[in-house]
Amino acid sequence: MKVKVLNKDGNETGREVELSDNIYGIEPNDHAVYLSVKAYMAAQRQGTHKTKEKWEVARTTKKAFRQKGTGGARRGSMKSPLVKGGGRAFGPKPHTYDLKVNKKVKALAKKSALTYKAKDGNIIVVEDFSVAAPKTKEFASVLKNLNLKDTKSVFVLNADKNTVLSARNLPTVQVADAKNLNIYDIMNCKKLVLSETAVKSLEENFSNN
Repeated sequence: MKVKVLNKDGNETGREVELSDNIYGIEPNDHAVYLSVKAYMAAQRQGTHKTKEKWEVARTTKKAFRQKGTGGARRGSMKSPLVKGGGRAFGPKPHTYDLKVNKKVKALAKKSALTYKAKDGNIIVVEDFSVAAPKTKEFASVLKNLNLKDTKSVFVLNADKNTVLSARNLPTVQVADAKNLNIYDIMNCKKLVLSETAVKSLEENFSNN
């Protein structure tokens, strides 16, 4: 599959890039995509939720009621879960939500996501570029030239610090590195913008798996 290479002004450079059918033209596996996205979203959860149990609550140990004659059950501690302000029974404890997904399944899921993007014509290839100064205005002009002003997009670049800072305040744009591109970023955007270097890097990454 051949894709025309554009520059940051949105003009054709006269070059084309061949997208490998082994990455952008496979038979998509929806279940692999589902497992990988689920694992990614689960890993984003902090898992720091915690409630105090009876032994952790700091309350008086003085017997609050007499043993008999109250008409209610005996209650020897104000730390009881049955009392307002007492500990919570079987409350949540800190734990991770990580889900294990095999390395080959992750690679298959990423290839499937890239295939969907390629089939729908949602992959744009641009020549390598950088922003001279960390100014949002400069990156916004790149979006305008590529007709991506209000489109949710992910730029996969070997970006320098200025480029990352310039895109940071744009709500519909995310800048990612080819080595760190994840399944969620691919599936959660409308347009995937790849630099020429990023195309080569992705091919190298998949060839090493």
